[in-house]
Amino acid sequence: MSAQVHAAGVLVSGEAVEVEVRVARVGSRVLSLLIDIAVQVMLAVALLVIVAVALSSTPVVDAALEGALFTVGIVLVLVGYPTLCETLTRGRTVGKFALGLRVVRDDGGPVRFRHALTRALVGVALEWPGLVLPLVTWVASLATMLANPRGKRLGDLAAGTMVIHERTPASWGWVPGMPRPLASWASTLDLTGLGDDLALAVRHFLARGHGLSEPERSRLGQALAGEILAKTTPPPPPGVPGWAYLAAVLAERHRRAADRLARARAATAALWPGLAGPARPATLLTRPPVPVPPGAPYEWPSHAWPRPPWLGPTVEQPDWTGMRRPPVASTLRQAAPD
Repeated sequence: MSAQVHAAGVLVSGEAVEVEVRVARVGSRVLSLLIDIAVQVMLAVALLVIVAVALSSTPVVDAALEGALFTVGIVLVLVGYPTLCETLTRGRTVGKFALGLRVVRDDGGPVRFRHALTRALVGVALEWPGLVLPLVTWVASLATMLANPRGKRLGDLAAGTMVIHERTPASWGWVPGMPRPLASWASTLDLTGLGDDLALAVRHFLARGHGLSEPERSRLGQALAGEILAKTTPPPPPGVPGWAYLAAVLAERHRRAADRLARARAATAALWPGLAGPARPATLLTRPPVPVPPGAPYEWPSHAWPRPPWLGPTVEQPDWTGMRRPPVASTLRQAAPD
């Protein structure tokens, strides 16, 4: 799958799908380099011991042989170590593995031998240890990493690579399913104007609202509700809390996406059963909306609305209309049972 980096931290795949990545910056990369330097020092000591033992049994040792062995050892430690590690592990050295970093190509694919070798040669010559004007090249490399929007060093610019974080500092959090009192109303929504970016912002807000403080949290929720209201119809009936309105719209969008996926799988299975794989019950992917009785008003609870998720007893088990966290988090998961 071909891809390219469209902007800092955004990877655009060949299917024109934007994937957000965390670009490694100076702090994590310097710490990774320090770990790799420690590993290289240990390798150099090990090679020195091996060479000393080997030369001790050699009757004639001249300066040329010692110089050749020294040069080979330096090349193996400074060039061979990062090149072999990044080639064999697809972009990771010991330091990068410890920090959760990985080198990838600008198109998002894994690095190959030529990329790793280019990065290592440029690094030895201009960055660390910097054989050509060490102080000047160190400053130039640091300035390049700070100025580049993707944190590239000189070796990355030459090889066409970048370093990203494989680990995320925080999980998505739990986004609850459809609040039961809003299921009937949500089935009538027109969501054609609701884009992916706005839906993703709502998901972030619902999943991580507990990390925001007031009044900023309320302001952000009101702003998102206003944008959703301008792009969807019909509006919610009076008295619906903003967080419940956002959750209902998001849950209904996910339900319809799951329904489209189920229909696509059914059509694929009918045309090519072997390609579609084992059939799944439709109830595992989607849940039909609750029908609205003709002429009946929307069913609202006679009691007060429960508190929003960020005011629940715990972050992991929020108080949300009596629902319980599903066993597997998924944007296309089945709604919790009534």
